[in-house]
This record gives sequence, C-alpha cells and structure tokens, in this order.
Amino acid sequence: MIEKPYPSLENLLALIGDAGQRMSEIDACEGAAGNISVCVRWELDVRPLFPLEEKITLPQQVPELAGATIIVSGSGRRLREIADQPTANLACLVVDQGGATAAQFTAPQRSFKPVTSEFNSHLAVHSDRVLATATNFHAIIHAQPPYLTFLSHIPRYRDEHYLNTHLLRWQPEAVINLPEGIGFAPFKLPGSADLLAMNVTKLRSHRIVVWAKHGVMACSNTSVQRAADRIEYAEASARYEYLNVSAGEIAEGLGAEEIRAICAAFHVKQDYF
Repeated sequence: MIEKPYPSLENLLALIGDAGQRMSEIDACEGAAGNISVCVRWELDVRPLFPLEEKITLPQQVPELAGATIIVSGSGRRLREIADQPTANLACLVVDQGGATAAQFTAPQRSFKPVTSEFNSHLAVHSDRVLATATNFHAIIHAQPPYLTFLSHIPRYRDEHYLNTHLLRWQPEAVINLPEGIGFAPFKLPGSADLLAMNVTKLRSHRIVVWAKHGVMACSNTSVQRAADRIEYAEASARYEYLNVSAGEIAEGLGAEEIRAICAAFHVKQDYF
C-alpha cells in the first residue's frame, strides 16, 4: 500500500526504468528476456505521455481491477532500454468496468505490438493480491537470474525446503528480507495456464518464486524497487551456493542457531530453521 502523495506517472516510469536497468546489471534479463508491470489503483492520467488508445480483451476477467492502471513492458522489449525510452517500451492499460476489457494507451514511438507474453501471469497475480489485500499498488518483475535458474536445473534444489535451507544460510540479509523463503514452481510451459495457476498460488505465501529451468517472479505492494531487491537477495544467495558447490562444498554458511538468533534480534518469523 502506498500513502499520499502518490507517485506521478513520470516518477513511476523512472522507477520502472531503474528496476529494469538493475536486472540487466545482474545479468537477469539477457536480450529481451524479462518483463515488468505495476498495477496502480489511484487516478492516473496517462494520456499526455501515451496518447494512442485502443480497446483490448484481457487474458482473464478481473472485475476487482476495474479502474486500475497497469503499466507493463512490451513484448520483445529489453528491460535495460526502459529507462532511456519508457514510452517506446511500455503500455498503460486502464481496466474497464467488469474487468473483461481495457483501454490500452501507447505512445507514437511504441516499438512493440502486444505487451509481454507473460502478461496473463502478471494480470492474474495483480488481481489475486489486490483481492486479498486491497492494496492500491502492486509491482511484479519476471527475470532470469543465472545462478537461481542454474540451480533449478539440479534435482535436489527443486525441493523447496532444501532450496531454502541452502540459500538462506549465506548472509543475514537473506532471511531478513525473504522471511517466507523462496517459493518453487516445477517447470511449466512459459505463458501457459499451468504456469499462471502455480505462480498465483506460490505468490500468496512468498515474495519471490523460482520457475524451474526458466527464471523467477517477484512482487511488492510498496515499490517496484522492492521487487527488484528480492530478486537480488535471492540471486546473491544462489551465487554463494554455486560458489560453494564449485569449491567442493567446503563452506558451512550460517548455522541454524545463528539464523534463529538473527531472526529473534530482528523479529523475523520463519519456518525453515
């Protein structure tokens, strides 16, 4: 939830651009991989920057998002380019009453046709989280951080408990910022209804979920930067784990008692240690 004064459209575009650049800096969005969206439920006039309007049918009916504005990256666009050319790489969708259609606003310099192919998952998660929490803001980032993605190709890391006990042990910040741990979803076809359903379920109990052999999705109801931070914390932990495996697993990481002490000191509730 965001309190007044609400961020302006220009501010939101700048923050989305910053998050996209950060994903590129950590090698989490090679080429056109990765996508970003934010759902805003306060009045936002997008026409000055996105004057072209067309009617579209949404992937699913979302009546709870009626009147909301969803700013989303275009299909085939590079997240690193959003900061320099936000109006060329983003669309703004204002959801109609009933939630079956939306007015899609774009700019004359638009450099894509449809929005991201993962928009069905973005829309479903926004809808689910708004319905559950009544938040007026929700941000989502899908990216493909290499260490997290690589570990998901190793069978033992496809067990959610094993994944968390081995990744959250490398630095105190991990369990503090990801107290629910990292969710895990078995491989599903990208853009499929199966991936959508699994993703919605996992993001009800986690702030970030690994899509096996594909990437991650992270969310936040306070800022798009917070969603990016969660990917960074999880990816840093995965890199420590990768380094340890590569070195013959000679490091022990934080022990369970040490992690419990950290959680007690910072009032963090967790279930893995």
